[in-house]
Amino acid sequence: MSTFAEVVQARAGDSSVGVVSGDERHTWGSVVQQAADRAAFLSGTYGPATHHAGRQLHIGVLLENVPDYLYWTCAAALAGAVVVGINPTRRGHELARDIRHTDCDLIVTEESLAGLLSGLDHGVPAARIHNIDDPSYESRLSRYRGAGLPTSLPDPGAILLLLFSSGSTGAPKAVICSQGRFGMLARTMQERTELTRTSVSYLSMPLFHGNSMMMNFAPSMHAGATLCLTRRFSASGLVRDLHCHGVTFVNYVGRALSYVLAVPEDPRDSGSTLQLAAGTEASVADAERFSARFGCRVSEGYGQSEGMVRINRTPDSPPGSIGLPVGGADVRVMSEETGRECPRVRISGEGRLLNSGESIGQIVVIGAAARFEGYYKNPEAQAERIRGDNFWTGDLAYRDQAGFFYFAGRSTDWLRVDSENFAAGPVERIIERWPDVAVSLVYAVPDPRTGDQVMCALQMADGVRFDPPAFAAFVDGQPDMGTKWRPRFVRIMRQVPVTGNNKITKTGLRREGWLTDDPVFWRPDPVSDYEPLRSADREALATLFARHGRTALLPE
Repeated sequence: MSTFAEVVQARAGDSSVGVVSGDERHTWGSVVQQAADRAAFLSGTYGPATHHAGRQLHIGVLLENVPDYLYWTCAAALAGAVVVGINPTRRGHELARDIRHTDCDLIVTEESLAGLLSGLDHGVPAARIHNIDDPSYESRLSRYRGAGLPTSLPDPGAILLLLFSSGSTGAPKAVICSQGRFGMLARTMQERTELTRTSVSYLSMPLFHGNSMMMNFAPSMHAGATLCLTRRFSASGLVRDLHCHGVTFVNYVGRALSYVLAVPEDPRDSGSTLQLAAGTEASVADAERFSARFGCRVSEGYGQSEGMVRINRTPDSPPGSIGLPVGGADVRVMSEETGRECPRVRISGEGRLLNSGESIGQIVVIGAAARFEGYYKNPEAQAERIRGDNFWTGDLAYRDQAGFFYFAGRSTDWLRVDSENFAAGPVERIIERWPDVAVSLVYAVPDPRTGDQVMCALQMADGVRFDPPAFAAFVDGQPDMGTKWRPRFVRIMRQVPVTGNNKITKTGLRREGWLTDDPVFWRPDPVSDYEPLRSADREALATLFARHGRTALLPE
C-alpha cells in the first residue's frame, strides 16, 4: 500500500469492530462506508477535490475525538482532499489566523465548539460550516448514503493532512503530511505500537495532534484493531475504560501518565490487559510507576509531526535519556551559533550539567533535507529547518559520553506546555493589554515532570505596583488567551534586559528562571491567585525536579 487511501480501501467490508465511541460500536466496514459517503458529498457539493481554486480542497476539522473526525480523514484520503486539524484550545484572532492561513474551504464542527467561530474573520462562509449536531448535517449527507468507493486513487505525493506544529516565525506552522507518508506511517507505526488484529487501542490524545493521528489511528486502521475513541483525555476515564474495554495499547503525550497516576488505584490495575503505552515526554519516575501499576511496558521516544527523525529508548538507555535514533539515521546535536557538533555533556554527581553552555544544541538530521515535505505557505519557517543538506528540528538536546540523547526543550521563543507548542509573542501581546503593564516578556522555564511552564517578566507602568489578584482576574478573563498560555510564574523586573544593539534579550531571564532577586509570584495551581514564591516553595520545586530526574534542567 503506497497511500493512506489504500489503507482505507483495505478495510472496506470488514465486519470486525473497528471504532468504539461511548455506547456506539462501528465496524471498520461501516467506517469506510461513512468515508465514501462523505467523499461523494465533497464531490457533489464542492466539485473535484483536486481542482479547487487551483489546489486541493481543504477541510477544516474543528471537532473533539468523535467518529466524524475519523470519517472525514478517511473521506479526504479517498477524495484527494486535505484535512486541516484545527486546535480548539486556540482562541480569537489566533484561531482565525490558523483557518485563514491553511485556506480552509469548509469547516466541520460540533455544537460545543461552533461558538469559537462566532464573530471571527476566518474567511469561511456560514453555508460552508457544517455542524454535525445540526439536523441539516444529516440531511445534506443523506442523498449520498451508500456511495461506492472512488474508482481512482490520489497520488502518493498529494497532501492529506495539515497538522499545526511549533516553529520560530511567530505563529504555528502547518506541517504537510502526504498520502504516501501517512500510508507509510500506518505500516511502520503498526510495528512500533505492536498492534495486531486482536489489539484494543485507546485514543484520548487530541486528533488534531500528530501523536494520535500517527501513533494510534493510522496503525490501528492498518492492523484492523479495535480503536476505543474518547472525546478528550480524562485520567479517571482512562483507568475506567482500560478495564471496561480490555485495552491493550494506549498512546500518550507529556503529562498524561502523571495525571493517570494521581487517580486512586483500582484493584484490577495490576492485572490489567494493558500491554504497551507509547509516547513522548513522560518523566522517568512516571514511566516506571505507570509500568508497575498496570503491569505493562512504557515505550518512551522522541518524534515530530515533520516526520524527519525518531529517537526511541533502547534496553540500555540511561534514565532520563530519550535513547538513540531509529534506523541508523545520522542525527547529531549541533551548535546554533557555530553550526558544528556540540561536545558531549559532562554531568556532576548531583546530576547537574557541567558544560551545558556548550553541550546543548539543536537536534539535526544529517543529509535529510530532501525528505522534508515542508510547511504550508511558510517559506521562512522552511528555510530555518533546511540548512544545506541537513534538517534542523528546532528542538534542543544534549548527548552523554556514550552517545545517548537527552531532550532539553525548544529553541528560541517557543514553549511546550502539556504537549502543546506555542509562541511567546501572542501571549505577550495579550498581557500588554493590561493597563498596569509597560512591557511583558514571556519565556519557557522547565516543568518538574516534562516539557515547559510559562513564565513572564513584567515591567510595570510608572507608579504602578503589581496586584496579584487583579492580574489573575485579567489573565483568566481574556477570551483569546489559550488554555495552556496562562503564566505559572511572574517576575517583576526593574529594567528590560537588552543587548549591545538595544534589542530585547531573554537569555538571562530563561537561565535564571525563578532564582532571582527580583520579586517572583506564582500560581501553586491553575485556579489559585498569584502569591509570592518563597524559599520553601523553591526548595519544594527542587525536590520535585529531583524526584523526576530533571535536576539538570533547574534554573541556574
